[in-house]
Amino acid sequence: MTLILSNEDVDKLITMPECIAALEEAYVELAEGRGVTRTRSDCITPTQRPDAVYGLKSMDGVCPKLGVGAIRINSDIVTFPKKGNTVVREKIPAAPGNRWCGLVLLFSVDNGEPLAIMPDGAMQRMRVGATSGLGVKYLARKNAETVGILGSGWQAGSQLMAVCAVRNIKQIRCFSPTRDNREAFASQMTETLGIEVRAVDQPEDAIKGADIAMCSSSCLDAIFFAPWVEAGMHMTSIKRPEIEMAALQRADRIVIHNNAEKPTHVLTRDLENAEKAKENGWNSVGDLDFAKLPTLPELIVGRAPGRQSDQEVTCFLNNIGLGYQFAAVGATVIRKAKDSGLGHELPTDWFTELEIP
Repeated sequence: MTLILSNEDVDKLITMPECIAALEEAYVELAEGRGVTRTRSDCITPTQRPDAVYGLKSMDGVCPKLGVGAIRINSDIVTFPKKGNTVVREKIPAAPGNRWCGLVLLFSVDNGEPLAIMPDGAMQRMRVGATSGLGVKYLARKNAETVGILGSGWQAGSQLMAVCAVRNIKQIRCFSPTRDNREAFASQMTETLGIEVRAVDQPEDAIKGADIAMCSSSCLDAIFFAPWVEAGMHMTSIKRPEIEMAALQRADRIVIHNNAEKPTHVLTRDLENAEKAKENGWNSVGDLDFAKLPTLPELIVGRAPGRQSDQEVTCFLNNIGLGYQFAAVGATVIRKAKDSGLGHELPTDWFTELEIP
């Protein structure tokens, strides 16, 4: 039988510590060449909205040790509005019912069968947070206890869950441009974490004195700047442009997620918005040589050195997502779903065939 899960099911099935542990184990396999991942690809074309593009995004990976292969597919209507002084990438919920469309398909490495199908949202949020959490685990000071975060959206919550899972955090300050958003986020996360999250009125107020500075926004322009860097700080971002180049240059140690510089883009010729979708956020890191920077899996297995002193400034850039993450986290989700009875089963022969493709 093939398991059908909802985002609500996935939220019930995996905790942040479990997600971090699943990725950590799988990254060892990736570093040793036993796991494989394919660079994300985006097909970008026109859509009916003149201010938007259609994006068909896919990424996949296989973790033989866990017996799972995964592909994540997104079918998106994307706009690039300017909010304040920054450009943001905004997915429009244009599917019937004002919903988004993203799927994760999990397959058996042993016999090829489809194991499970689910929306990507809950797993996507957890794996992004867990990746940043691993960066904190291996690069932040052991005694780090204060966090400043720029952003108050859906991803920001998982960033805080992850940092609190790997360090004994005692104080969190949050800034985002809209007062109501940051205050609501601070209240919600205070209840979730059992740690006071305080909303502040300026980004500098969030970052000043923070042991760990986190960026979690939809911005395609820099939101973290060089004058804010302090000795001993660990910086982390969920996309490339959030930390300006001058701030990155002040880091003693930078680790990235993967050596791929950008997704593979296939786009309609002469489409202005398609060029914007291709370039925004991917050409904003100056002279960084992604092919030579150490990666998180290399850091985890000890092939790349971690923090060398409490005075070092370290940085983890979650520069690109991996389909491999969905295989790693998906293996835990499937196992726990079977144990708990969550989800709905459909006949596997609905998704397999007798004819040879």
